[in-house]
Amino acid sequence: MAEITATMVKELRAATDAPMMDCKKVLVEADGDMAKATELLKERGIAKAAKKADRVAAEGLAGFKIADDFSKATVVEINSETDFVAQNESFQKLVKATTEEIYNNQPADVEALMASSFGETFTAAVAKIGEKIEIRRFSTLTADATTALNGYIHSNNRIAVIVIAKCDSEKTAEGMRAVLKQVAMHASAMKPTTLSYKDFDADYVTSETVGRIEVIKKDNEELSRLKKPLKNVPQYISMSQLTPEVMAAAEENIKAELKAQGKPEQIWDKIVPGQLARFVDDNTTLDKEQALLDQTYVLDDKLTVAQAVEAHAKALGGTATITEFIRLEVGEGIEKVVGDFAAEVAAQMA
Repeated sequence: MAEITATMVKELRAATDAPMMDCKKVLVEADGDMAKATELLKERGIAKAAKKADRVAAEGLAGFKIADDFSKATVVEINSETDFVAQNESFQKLVKATTEEIYNNQPADVEALMASSFGETFTAAVAKIGEKIEIRRFSTLTADATTALNGYIHSNNRIAVIVIAKCDSEKTAEGMRAVLKQVAMHASAMKPTTLSYKDFDADYVTSETVGRIEVIKKDNEELSRLKKPLKNVPQYISMSQLTPEVMAAAEENIKAELKAQGKPEQIWDKIVPGQLARFVDDNTTLDKEQALLDQTYVLDDKLTVAQAVEAHAKALGGTATITEFIRLEVGEGIEKVVGDFAAEVAAQMA
């Protein structure tokens, strides 16, 4: 049996925001395996997934450049150690120059970029600024005549998005550009991580289902104590789980409920579609949180992003389907080390 130290408990608590005793308990169960302990907390609805995102605090800026004819767009993330340097004019110029270089020459990756002649220019600029600065990632998307492309960079220059959609004609592609700018702004705010629910791994969906249902059950315990309305506990969380068999069973359950309520059978066809739509809505929370096409569109909460794009294309007399997007947020997924200032001072004085 592995020794469970206070440091291990503290690390797990920092990663999950779970209570200290729960952290210690699952570490014992997992024999000190941090990953397994985290999964146990998640399955029991104790771990808070948002905690990790809250701790992301890397500094820097995003770069964004789009062609005047909307044929190409580039986004780049460059990290600095401090926000102070990120606001430095020299750093901002370096971000702009790097974005231009990537846009114009399209290097394969960061290593290829730094191996080019621009690498020396970048290194020299970093030396003058006097802080560790790194190019973390970049992407470029291109469009042909029947592909609509647009993007957006947030006013804080920390979030940049590119969205492209395949259209039926040049006319539709041109007309869809403004809509894609709005979708890019939507993605900036709503933080999708993938394009569609179809992209989710089955094991991931299964794991998320267990954890999310447990969280809702725990929330309902507190709501019940406070005598407040309870949250609906879903059976599923993604459209990928709503097979024809599941939907058929849901319809039968709805009809059985209508019968129990004494509703005349001749009006069921007017009620069932709405109830089925509600069933889908209640059981696709993962899709609405993480999949761009399945999210509720911020400019029209009666539609998903996919439905809004389809409607706009139809109004133009054509069709359009978003096929790819890139959302880049500075510091996303990087944990900033928080030092103990008092300890640092004490160490220097020792």
